[in-house]
Amino acid sequence: MKSMKKSLCIIFLFIGISLSAQNVAIKTNLLYDATTTFNLSAEIGLTPQWTLDLSANYNPFSFSDDKKWKHWMAQPEARYWLCERFNGHFLGFHLLGGQYNVGNMKFPLGILPSTKDYRYEGYYYGAGLAYGYQWLLSNRWSLEASLGLGYVRAHYDKYDCPKCGEWKEKGNKNYLGATKAAISLIYVIK
Repeated sequence: MKSMKKSLCIIFLFIGISLSAQNVAIKTNLLYDATTTFNLSAEIGLTPQWTLDLSANYNPFSFSDDKKWKHWMAQPEARYWLCERFNGHFLGFHLLGGQYNVGNMKFPLGILPSTKDYRYEGYYYGAGLAYGYQWLLSNRWSLEASLGLGYVRAHYDKYDCPKCGEWKEKGNKNYLGATKAAISLIYVIK
């Protein structure tokens, strides 16, 4: 029993030491902000060159002219920093998933080409690789730019018109291309 208590004390001591040495950053993606999508990300230092970025995004809005781009998304990303974490170049591997309800919107790259006449509601999941760079602005503030490419599988129900149409069909769409774009303002908590 005493050896178990000693072992637990040693484990908690090392956990405390490693946690105090970790950095945590919170951030917002200014590109998502420009599309009225609420977003928040937390990045946690794991080792001197590895971090884990956890991003959540939510847009509950319908717009004028029956435009609708309601969605939520979660996007965790493991990052390898080429120099030191939270500074300079990084490579990332991300997963993504969420739900959407879109209609009467024009999307780039033919992601959903017929949303002008139809509404789509469904869910998606995927994965991708990212490259980014982070600039230190001060001791606590940074700016980051990143771009990710990957694969997304979307499942949807298609409706007749953007607002109130009847159900038309079920479908799936495979997408290969940009899965992430970010210009993020970051606050580092030490």
